[in-house]
Amino acid sequence: MKAFLISLVALIIITVGANQILMRVGPSSAEATVSNDNVRLSD
Repeated sequence: MKAFLISLVALIIITVGANQILMRVGPSSAEATVSNDNVRLSD
């Protein structure tokens, strides 16, 4: 039971840490793939 609780705490710490790292790294995939600068809207 003790090992299970320790693994749950570790899982929560890893999840929160990974979320914080990914939020600080850079743009999301949507921001990286959408660009209006390279689209010809009118001639």
